[in-house]
Amino acid sequence: MRKFYAAPALACAALLAYGYWLQYFDGQDPCPLCLIQRGFYLMIVIVFTAAALHGPGRVGGIAYAAVGGVLALGGLGTAARQVWLQHLPPEHVPPCGPDLYYMIDNFPLSRVFEKLFTGSGECAEVKWRFLGLSIAEWSLAWFLALVLYSVWLGFSARSRSR
Repeated sequence: MRKFYAAPALACAALLAYGYWLQYFDGQDPCPLCLIQRGFYLMIVIVFTAAALHGPGRVGGIAYAAVGGVLALGGLGTAARQVWLQHLPPEHVPPCGPDLYYMIDNFPLSRVFEKLFTGSGECAEVKWRFLGLSIAEWSLAWFLALVLYSVWLGFSARSRSR
């Protein structure tokens, strides 16, 4: 069962690695919503790596799957918000705000989180596509797959004997 917990951890680690490759070698700086999605991917890596190392029983398997699923739902919502921003008509796109480092230095933390989660005009920009989908659209698909996989893992763990 451990390999079934390791699979989403490895998938998310690969997605994070590719995101960092795009940032540092392709010059694509992440927007605020991209940074939040990276945070969700990282937390999913941590949860499922812990599950793979732990090799949980029935109750633990359900718990790990539930936590992983909730994190994937958070990422799904964030990616959906970015996809929505990317499909807005140009006149309805919110203006670009200050960068993250400026906000952390000058805004209260609650305002920083509000700005991060609502996104800005830079979150609506599409600079990269693969098979016709933007990074945010691919991320949305991956988070949906992670939600479904977590549900499957939870039911698989539930059906195991104690």
